[in-house]
Amino acid sequence: MSKKEIEGFTIFFTGLSGAGKSTISQLVETKLKELLHRPVTVLDGDQVRQHLSAELGFSKQDRDVNIRRIGYVASLITKHGGIAICAPIAPYKEARREVREMVEQYGDFIEIYIATTIEECERRDVKGLYAKAKAGEIEHFTGISDPYEEPENPELRIETEGMTPDQSCQLVIESLQKLGHC
Repeated sequence: MSKKEIEGFTIFFTGLSGAGKSTISQLVETKLKELLHRPVTVLDGDQVRQHLSAELGFSKQDRDVNIRRIGYVASLITKHGGIAICAPIAPYKEARREVREMVEQYGDFIEIYIATTIEECERRDVKGLYAKAKAGEIEHFTGISDPYEEPENPELRIETEGMTPDQSCQLVIESLQKLGHC
């Protein structure tokens, strides 16, 4: 077993609301547990916000604090040989860079951009959040009233339109294999 196969690492999904981050991260979690028989922790954006960042709003400053918290937890998981899968929107480049630096002290940081168009995200939106944001009922909504800064050099970019979640999961696993983690 190589060093890469036993050290901790973080998979960091980023993309718009409704892009498929949570769905794909859950599939990747299941697959990694089957393949590696190691601890895998998913830090989903909505769940972290509910339990770790409930007092935060959606301003740029609050979003950055939330992402740093996710990054700190991921860095601890990585430090102790675990696998962290993060699935927040993480709209700002600088906050993602800070998380990368926190994690890379202990292991690999694999940024995966779920590059789904805003039109497709709106089509998938069962909660009606995009419609509410367009109507002015939700402030600071990424992609509508707040920006999303696309990653410039992610380790993997997945365009999910026309692709099943299982196919997206397979691309992640293949990327991890190329990096020596599977």
